[in-house]
Amino acid sequence: MRSCGVLLHISSLPSDYGIGTLGKEAYRFVDFLKKGGHEYWQILPIGPTGYGDSPYQSYSAYAGNPLFIDLDMLADEGLLSKNDDDFKALAKKARKKAFANYEQLYACRKTVLFNAAKNFFSGDNSEKTEFDNFCRANEAWLSDYALFMSLKALFGNVIWTEWEDNARLRVNSSLEEYKNTLKEEMNAYKFIQYVFFKQYFTLKRYANSNGIKLFGDMPIYVSPDSADIWANPKLFMLGDDGKPVKVAGCPPDGFSPTGQLWGNPLYDWDAMAKDGYEWWVERVRYSETLFDLTRIDHFRGFESFYAIPAGNPTAEYGEWLKGPSMALFKAIKEKLGDVKLVAEDLGFLTPDVTAMLKEAGYPGMNVLEFAFGGDNSGYLPHNYVKNSVTYIGTHDNDTALGWYRSLDKETRIRVNRYIGINPSKGGIAERMFRIVYASVSELVILQMQDFLLQDSSSRMNTPSTVNDSNWTYRVKKEDISDRLADEMCKFADVYFRRNV
Repeated sequence: MRSCGVLLHISSLPSDYGIGTLGKEAYRFVDFLKKGGHEYWQILPIGPTGYGDSPYQSYSAYAGNPLFIDLDMLADEGLLSKNDDDFKALAKKARKKAFANYEQLYACRKTVLFNAAKNFFSGDNSEKTEFDNFCRANEAWLSDYALFMSLKALFGNVIWTEWEDNARLRVNSSLEEYKNTLKEEMNAYKFIQYVFFKQYFTLKRYANSNGIKLFGDMPIYVSPDSADIWANPKLFMLGDDGKPVKVAGCPPDGFSPTGQLWGNPLYDWDAMAKDGYEWWVERVRYSETLFDLTRIDHFRGFESFYAIPAGNPTAEYGEWLKGPSMALFKAIKEKLGDVKLVAEDLGFLTPDVTAMLKEAGYPGMNVLEFAFGGDNSGYLPHNYVKNSVTYIGTHDNDTALGWYRSLDKETRIRVNRYIGINPSKGGIAERMFRIVYASVSELVILQMQDFLLQDSSSRMNTPSTVNDSNWTYRVKKEDISDRLADEMCKFADVYFRRNV
């Protein structure tokens, strides 16, 4: 079925507290999508952000980001008072910020949410049974996460590989002592997750009841500084000291002469195979509860992956190692049935990777901005297949307008000829919209920035960089308008993609 959607992360929504939340503006965005005839709301990973504020470097593959908890909702429930000094301090720092400032928000938010936890546990709260049920249902990850975050705070927020040995190496007797001394902190972290998912699933039910599907994102790797690696060291390529032996990245290419050094520890696929890839099966199972559709990042890494010796300053000297390929996806299908996944299959693909994707049957991705190198690229719309998801650009690309303006003369001529525009008359973005909406691809996703005709200053992320502008983009309240929804609806109608 032909359909369309919008890519806008939760952090990019308007709010009065410095970052988008799961509150009223999220509900208004669902209404906006429905009015605009766009069925999918694509978001980035929703975990608590760590290094560089990247949602792809989270402290947990399972936890939700506390920054997305809506504080007004907590105040309405009586768990916070807006007259509280900590709440006032947060509101003063965050109000009317045009861009998200994670570092500034983190400490204030933690204090306010810990206050809410204290109020929750000290009061006669009818929700305590529901909280206990949540903890039991999520025990497989929740206790480890709560202890990890409590220990992280105890040891000055350094990466877990720098903790004292008994905590770092998970000596059982020491962990029990820590659990006793950090019980209050652990309960606060569990409460924060309870609140996050209570708000998240309430929003998801609202979206689904209005015909809107949530399209989530699963990073292939987990962060070096994460509860996942700390709690499951035998599933990763780690040394006896718990530190990575080899790390993830991409080799040098025309865009990056020294390659991309991501630094994520690599999976020990032989160890994972011993129990039928249970860690991955459970991760996909969990994603199925969160999202109506999930994109798996760096899909080619399941066939073979680039391994860089830990400690190398660049990605120039690594080696390709074989991944699990179809053995993993057969295990997922055997245990979960046909799951709704999208494969991020961008970049250089070998015949083996192409064969793996074909056998798995998941839709791949097309990015129009990658199409104009001068050859008959698979990213040119006449080469698309139905079983695919098409973008002008993803969160890692420039906006459509910014991209076009940055092109050299020769590439711009190729673009103009292909999409049929006279640059003197403008309308570049609209022509790009039409060419992807008219394609055979079953699903088309556009960044919100492109609907707003924004330039490079609104770019969400520039890969392989750590800077103050990455991940900070936010829309204004007035951007989410009925007028824009009406314009979007015309594209959905004309190209037979409207299902809501």
